[in-house]
Amino acid sequence: SELKDPQADKDRVQKAPWLIVSGICTHLGCVPLGHDGPYDGWKCPCHGSIYDTSGRIRSGPAPLNLAVPEYKFLTDTRVKIG
Repeated sequence: SELKDPQADKDRVQKAPWLIVSGICTHLGCVPLGHDGPYDGWKCPCHGSIYDTSGRIRSGPAPLNLAVPEYKFLTDTRVKIG
């Protein structure tokens, strides 16, 4: 209930422990820095948007979670994105 763009972890991950997201801030397209911010997720250095370890927006001006692109696992360690 506290998320701007509510989405469960299970809806963002096809195969744990892998998380595949687009590394583009949903505010103005900057590149967030990984393992940063209070949730050890991503933090946008330009405008301060904070994402958690699932790429969900927690604070700042970004309106949406980091996007999950279309992808599929070809093997246990090989992924096709797009």
